[in-house]
Amino acid sequence: MKVMDKTISQITIPTPFAVGDTHVYLLKGDTLSLIDAGVKTKKAWEALTVQLKELGYFPEDIEQIILTHHHPDHIGLVEEFPRVKNIAAHQNVDLWLSRDEAFFQHYEQFFADFFMACGVPSKYRDVLKKLRAPLNFAGTGHVGTAIREGDVLPGHEDWQVIDTKGHAQSHVSFLRESDGAFIGGDHLLHHISSNPLLEAPIDGDERPRPMLQYRENLKKCQTLGISSVFPGHGDVFSDVSSLVPYRLERQEQRADIVLTLLKDHTQSVFEICRQIFPKQYEKQLDLTISETVGQLDYLEDEHLAGRFLQDGVYYYYAK
Repeated sequence: MKVMDKTISQITIPTPFAVGDTHVYLLKGDTLSLIDAGVKTKKAWEALTVQLKELGYFPEDIEQIILTHHHPDHIGLVEEFPRVKNIAAHQNVDLWLSRDEAFFQHYEQFFADFFMACGVPSKYRDVLKKLRAPLNFAGTGHVGTAIREGDVLPGHEDWQVIDTKGHAQSHVSFLRESDGAFIGGDHLLHHISSNPLLEAPIDGDERPRPMLQYRENLKKCQTLGISSVFPGHGDVFSDVSSLVPYRLERQEQRADIVLTLLKDHTQSVFEICRQIFPKQYEKQLDLTISETVGQLDYLEDEHLAGRFLQDGVYYYYAK
């Protein structure tokens, strides 16, 4: 637990995930709000309540929950606060909180079709059966206030909503222009690079290009006058002006490796994935395919690579 200033306090909560601890933020204003809600485990709840008490509060004091995005380590405990009447988040979060069955079936079908188009052999597709497993650590509910870029946070009019899609199609961050404080969820992390995660399209047939979104929103962060980043994981930091170019450059270097492979010969997504993640692809196929597709989207956008469809599988080539 760390008091950042008179209105922001950071609470650190353990998770069962590889990313480690996650942070939520107690935000004082006209409303007492909790930004993000950890993961749904007994250890997380105990950690949260203990640190709230150290700050002089109890769960029943929380009036509103504001979410940066829908991932389970950020929405787990949303149901545990008896006075909360409003959840503020991007409208896409509601699909996950409400357990929208039609959306989940669409989501699963999208990935089944997409993995086939990526050339993933059937023996590796068991991961598709586990798409809902993270929901065991997620809370349920409904978004009461849908927020988007340019809005102010309900009960906190000094905080502005910034669209930061990329890591998630529901990701928003919050900027206090008066001093450059930035509550960034998983968009800006200092110790690790956020993984722009592939998701099923919500409207229409065009899938999102999360790597391109992530790059665009990283660049946007350079223009916002950010002085301090309060992240979802890791340390608070202030060197945005040097971190963003570093993140962009590292991603471009990874894309260059993919381009070198394509210059050797035309390949499917799975064939590339297996080469750049030889030790991880079998156990983390969803994450490694997502990263591979992100690099290919970038190369296509830069007109460095192209693709064609053959027997239901997309093959990529260097231009």
